[in-house]
Amino acid sequence: MRITRDDRPAGLIRLVATGQAESRAELARLSGLAPSSVSLRVEQLIEAGLFAEEGAGASRGGRRPRRLRLSREAGVFLVADLGAHHARLAVVDLAGTQLALSELAYDIAVGPEATLKSVIDHLRALARDAGVGDVQARGIGLGLPGPVDPATGQVVSPSRMPGWNDFPVRDYVTEQSGIPTLVENDANLMAVGEHRDAWPGLDNLMVIKLGTGIGCGIIADGRLHRGRGAAGDISHVRILSEATVACSCGHPDCLEAHASGAALAAALAAEGIAVDRPSQIVELVADGVPQATALVRTAGRLIGDVLTALVNFFNPDALVIGGGLSTAEPLVSTIRGVIYERCLPLATRNLEISTSRAGRDASILGAGQLLLDHPLLDEWIVSALETR
Repeated sequence: MRITRDDRPAGLIRLVATGQAESRAELARLSGLAPSSVSLRVEQLIEAGLFAEEGAGASRGGRRPRRLRLSREAGVFLVADLGAHHARLAVVDLAGTQLALSELAYDIAVGPEATLKSVIDHLRALARDAGVGDVQARGIGLGLPGPVDPATGQVVSPSRMPGWNDFPVRDYVTEQSGIPTLVENDANLMAVGEHRDAWPGLDNLMVIKLGTGIGCGIIADGRLHRGRGAAGDISHVRILSEATVACSCGHPDCLEAHASGAALAAALAAEGIAVDRPSQIVELVADGVPQATALVRTAGRLIGDVLTALVNFFNPDALVIGGGLSTAEPLVSTIRGVIYERCLPLATRNLEISTSRAGRDASILGAGQLLLDHPLLDEWIVSALETR
């Protein structure tokens, strides 16, 4: 995990929350503050109900230090990872530890207001059921299956999300809940979660989400790279195909129109095989249904062709494949084979191609991390210290 110096009160909380420090001495070393200043700020944070001290930590010689941890009253984050037909909801503490988890079935096509009101209500109920309904929610993190403008928190020209284009998601959820809200693309959240949980020692990472749609999150120099909101959107890269298929964006032969879970489901429906979710396609492949296996292999070749150019261009340390289709072995093996065959040897010499290690909770982990890093954390911590 990358260590950065931060001498603000919020910086001390981040160091403890991320496990980089568990004593005053470690906080002084990592923050750059004098030990006396650290002790003063730690006492203030304890009095404000944000820190607690317990037990004894590991000794580096001399007396064993008291171990610092976040207190229960420090707060929680409410997180929702929204897909096309379901949402994965969680309550996590500021360290990202899951306190409660549930799933919510819905249809994102009903529009933003109905969807977001339902998500907010279910998040509050989940917190109550977990016994932390009385703990202050410090932030809401939402992952959406479409491009998100990081400056405004709006969804911009999404596929299969009627009524969502330019809807002010961040402002709407903040207004309805009274809680500061972070809105992010789901593949970006997955990338942050994978990086934090499974690949903290790598600086450059590409995380591909293969589900109903196709997305890519990019970690560059240890940080999420958003660009102006469209970074990593590989779904509308044009591919070569024998049959022309119109994409929802209005252009022909985008990768998503041929290789996404939605495209594979449409192709299977034409064969008389009905599926509703990417997981059902994986089940058909596991059961040896030839139509499904042939389709995912073709999709793997198309995805691999696109990723070949990206791996040569970006030269990542690792390429991680996640999402509902990532457990279809023929799909993953075909992608891997195309990349190793077509990429420059220097680009693949030390490249690791792996399926997700964080699994279904990658986006939840990523949302917790981004909320912890959000500037709003500094504001409420300063407010808590001033009103103690």
